[in-house]
Amino acid sequence: MATRLTAFSKLLMTLLILGVIVGGGWYLLNKTAWGKSMSSEEKSEAQGSESAESPKTGFNDDENTLVVQLVTWGGYGPGLYFNEGSEPTEQSRFFKEYGFKVRFVVENDLINAMNAWIADEYDVAVQTADAFPLYTGPVDLQEFKPRAFMQVDWSRGGDAIIVKRGINNVNDLKGKKIAVAVPSPAQTLLMTALEAANLKYSDVEVIKTSDNLKAAQLFRSADVDAAVVWSPDDMLATNDVPGSKILLTTKDQSHVIADIFFAKESFLKNNRKMVDGFYEGWMKAVAELKNNPVNREKAAKYLAELNGLGVEDAQGMMDVVYWTGHGDNLNFFGMNSGYKGQRGEDLYTKMSKNFVLTGDAEQEAPSWRSVIFTGAVQAANDKLTGPQYDSEAGKTFTAPTPESKKAPAIATKPVSISFASGKFQLDANAKTIIDLQFADVAKSFANSRIRIEGNTDNVGGKAMNMSLSQKRAQAVADYLSAEYQIDKNRFIIIGNGPDNPVSGCEQNQNEECKAMNRRTDFQVIAD
Repeated sequence: MATRLTAFSKLLMTLLILGVIVGGGWYLLNKTAWGKSMSSEEKSEAQGSESAESPKTGFNDDENTLVVQLVTWGGYGPGLYFNEGSEPTEQSRFFKEYGFKVRFVVENDLINAMNAWIADEYDVAVQTADAFPLYTGPVDLQEFKPRAFMQVDWSRGGDAIIVKRGINNVNDLKGKKIAVAVPSPAQTLLMTALEAANLKYSDVEVIKTSDNLKAAQLFRSADVDAAVVWSPDDMLATNDVPGSKILLTTKDQSHVIADIFFAKESFLKNNRKMVDGFYEGWMKAVAELKNNPVNREKAAKYLAELNGLGVEDAQGMMDVVYWTGHGDNLNFFGMNSGYKGQRGEDLYTKMSKNFVLTGDAEQEAPSWRSVIFTGAVQAANDKLTGPQYDSEAGKTFTAPTPESKKAPAIATKPVSISFASGKFQLDANAKTIIDLQFADVAKSFANSRIRIEGNTDNVGGKAMNMSLSQKRAQAVADYLSAEYQIDKNRFIIIGNGPDNPVSGCEQNQNEECKAMNRRTDFQVIAD
């Protein structure tokens, strides 16, 4: 008999249901003829009934067939494209080129999925890197040694924070009620956004929901001020609530939600040829889908068939993701020492700590290096060569305009950076402060501009302070550019001198106020 989850893990997984279905499931419920014909309650009941009556487990495939669990999400187009659909077939390129078959199965009920994975009915399962600590941390799951071995995608518009009238930036969320699926990637999006505004999770009132669909429904009531939702519900819900708007999406916060595949350590070690072929074939598919409309249409066709959607709906699902290739996987798993952007370890470690603080986990999960398997990525490194396998190029920014200097900020984070009197050079302590307090924000908002405003107290002449504050802001930008390989055009540099004091310290009336006014403001600006 298959091993089953303990009560604790069942509770944890219940809360996680649909948490990784980052946007795609909402297409099924809202954009198909079937979905539009049903009320929200009817849809929920129908899905629950289907899950209870027909759990997608118990396949009779031979040992030469890899069984992979998916959720309703556009990130899986490459695998379906390479496999010629979801069913095991000798027409699959996995079979023709690597000698094994693949079965892809949609299972949105994560309790069913995890139990089937434990029972070896699924060989490979899906999750997001930020939520993976909830799979590797519980003691009763550690015996199965789940290991992440491949990054599938980044969410690029599939998730959003929507807000009601009067909330114009993330800083305005302080003290507000926010509907959030707990625990789930929705928490990660909110926590990292709050970090960009120098706020903590405890600075807002989280109204917990079991999934993002309910968060969207709650947003339509008078009970909350904001919600973390999926696309296209960011547009649908804000259209329903007068004065509301989309505050930010994962198009802005582009490197925070990453889908991964994981498997048991024993399976990965005992099936190296199959695992290596699966990774290599998937990476070939990603390369072939880039900038090729014909191939993308084929991928959309198979994605639509698997999920019971129209092809247009499937294309919409694919449009809110970035499929990660071989170079991206090298970066994600820390195998490129020159890469300074967001890695899987960054997300995993941050949320491992945060889940303990929020009470969603009893203890921190094991280290990232102990829960990953990089053998397949390493094995493909000499085979997947050429520009088609390169990592995603960083966004190219044009030079900032006068308008961008006055553009509204998504979030503002004041950071106190100490400079020697009259100087603008950064010392080691100042660099460490930037590393600890802002580098992560720059990584997660990689597609957004950064406005850096230097400020001073009123000691000395105004002209001198205006020039000094400009040079100090530029010094910070130069450091970030050199240390983290950030496009210099991404920065908007402003020197305020003494003209923008902290509220309550307008007169620089004491040393404490003067210290507060000698600050650097980091602002995230939508591009």
